[in-house]
Amino acid sequence: MRKQIIMTSSAAGIYGNFGQANYSAAKLGLLGLANTLAIEGQKYNIHCNTIAPTAGSRLTETVMPPDLLESLKAEYVAPLVLWLSHDQCQENGGLFEVGAGWIGKLRWERSQGCIVRNKNQGMFPETVRDQWDNICDFTNATKPANINESLATLVEVLSRVETDEGLAPNPTSAMATAASGISPLEAVGQKLPESTFSYSHTQCILYALGVGMSTKDDHHLKFLYEGHEDFSCLPTFGVIPSQAAMMDGGLGSVPGLNFDFTRLLHGEQYLELFKLLPTSGTLTSQARIADVLDKGSGAVILLDVHTYSGKELVCYNQYSLFIVGAGGFGGKRTSDKAMSTVAHPNRAPDAVMTDTTTRDQAALYRLSGDWNPLHIDPSFAAMGGFKSPILHGLCSFGFAARHVLKQYANNDASRFKSIKVRFVKPVLPGQSLQTEMWKEGNRIHIQCKVKESGAVVLSGAYVDLHAAADGSPQILPEAGGLKSELVFAEIGRRIKDLGAEMVKKVNAVFGWEITKGGNTAAQWTIDLKTGAGALHKGPYSGKTDVTITVSDDDFMEVVQGKLNPQKVQTSPQSYMPGNICETL
Repeated sequence: MRKQIIMTSSAAGIYGNFGQANYSAAKLGLLGLANTLAIEGQKYNIHCNTIAPTAGSRLTETVMPPDLLESLKAEYVAPLVLWLSHDQCQENGGLFEVGAGWIGKLRWERSQGCIVRNKNQGMFPETVRDQWDNICDFTNATKPANINESLATLVEVLSRVETDEGLAPNPTSAMATAASGISPLEAVGQKLPESTFSYSHTQCILYALGVGMSTKDDHHLKFLYEGHEDFSCLPTFGVIPSQAAMMDGGLGSVPGLNFDFTRLLHGEQYLELFKLLPTSGTLTSQARIADVLDKGSGAVILLDVHTYSGKELVCYNQYSLFIVGAGGFGGKRTSDKAMSTVAHPNRAPDAVMTDTTTRDQAALYRLSGDWNPLHIDPSFAAMGGFKSPILHGLCSFGFAARHVLKQYANNDASRFKSIKVRFVKPVLPGQSLQTEMWKEGNRIHIQCKVKESGAVVLSGAYVDLHAAADGSPQILPEAGGLKSELVFAEIGRRIKDLGAEMVKKVNAVFGWEITKGGNTAAQWTIDLKTGAGALHKGPYSGKTDVTITVSDDDFMEVVQGKLNPQKVQTSPQSYMPGNICETL
C-alpha cells in the first residue's frame, strides 16, 4: 500500500446523516487526510484516493431486505479498489461513490459569488443579505480542483477591491456573454497594435542562458559566444519578439475581450520558423485574434502573431490563452484555426534528456521580457497559492526544444521547423526537467516532466525538424538520450525506499556500462554494499564486484521481458555474467 493508498469514507461524511454526527465527522476527516496525502505523496509517486461505498454488511443486514443486500454485495465495490491500487492507474486525489455496480466521481462546485465590500470600507451583514441571491447563484459555477484554484479567486477579489470595483457579482456570474465580457462576434478578426522589437546579440545570449545553456557544454558555445564562427540564435527565441504584442496592453484594447487579466493562463504555444532568426536587428510583429472558444469553465483566445524582418516573414506564433471563469457565453468549443497537440506514441521513449534548473532560473529568464512578478516575488506567488515563485512555462518550453535540437539535430538551428506544447503544471526553480522523446520521421514527439516528482509539465507536444542534408553524420545519443536512463531512475527510487534491506541481502557493488553502436555511452554504479545503498551515475571510485556491459537496446529488451537474459551473453554487443542474467 506504499504506492497506492485508498481511504474509505462514507456518504454520511460527505452529505451528513441524522444521528451520525461523530461518524460523519470521522469519515469526512478521512477525506481531508486523503486529499493532503495525495498532494504530499505525489513527488514519491504515491497516489491516494477515497471511496464512499454503499454495500451490504453485518451492520445493514438486519435493516435491509435480502434482495437489496444481494444487489449491494461487496463484490460490486472491490473492482474499483483493485483498479485504484493498480500500478497503471494514475488517478490521484479522487473521491468516488460506489455501490450496486455503479461508480461515480465527485467534485466540488462553487458559485461565482459576490464582492460585498469597497476599498477602505467595512463589511456589513445588511450587504450580505442584499447580495444573497448573487452569492448563491450557481450560474456558470466554477469547479476548483485544488487550493491554488481556490485562492486564485481571492487574488482577483483583492485586485477588484483595490480598483474600487467592489459590491458587485464576479465577472462571470449571471449575464452570460455580458458578464463574461467575451463576445466572439466583436473580437474575432480584430488586429492588435503593431509592435517592434529591437535587439542585439546580447539578448540572444541572455535568452540562451535563461533556458539553461551553459559554457560547461562545449556544444552550447555557438549560442553563447558572439565571436563563435557558427554563432546562432536559439530557434525558440522566436517567442520573445511576439510576446510584446500581448504584454504591451494590446490585448486589453480589443473589443469583445473585456476580462480580468489576473485570470489569464497560458494554455498552449505553437512556434514555426520560416528562416533562421537573425542574431540582431529590428523585428515587427502583427497580431490578430484568430478565434475565441467557449470551454464552459473558461474562454480560450487564439492569438496569431506573425513576425517580420522588413517585409520577410521570419516566424509565426499562436498563443492559446485560457481565461478562467469567462466561459458560458454560448460560443463554439473547437476551432479549425487551432494548432492541435498530438499524443506521443504508446511505447517507451526513444531518448531521454535531463537538465537541472538553477534556483535563479526564473530570475534569469524574466530578463528576456516576461516581467510577471509571479516568477520572482515570493509574496505574489503565495497569493497565487504557490510556496515559492514558479518557472515561466516558456522557459520549460525552451529547455525541451533545445533537448530535441541537441539529440536529433546536432544543435543545428537550421534544422528546426516548429514546436507545439500544452502547459500542464508549473516547475519550481531548482527542479530537474526531463524530456522524453519519440522519433517518428522528422517529427519528434516530446513529453516533459519534473524528474523529482514525475509530474508532467508539457504534454501533447512535438518538434518538427527539416530533413538532414544528405551525408549528415548520425549523432550518438549521450547518456541523457538513452532509453535505459528511465530504468536506472526507477532503480534509484527503489534503492531509496528499500536500500537498507537490499544491502543486507545482496552485499555487492555492480558497475554498468551501457553501449550504443559498440561505444560506451553511459556508466552507472549500483552500490548495494555500503550504508543504505545508492545509485551513482558514472564509474565506481573503488573496485566493483561485477561489471556488466550491455547495449542500450538489449538492456531494454531484457527489462521489458522481450529477451531472455541468458541470450544476452551471446550477443556481440553485450556481456553479462551468468549470475546477473539469472537475477534479471
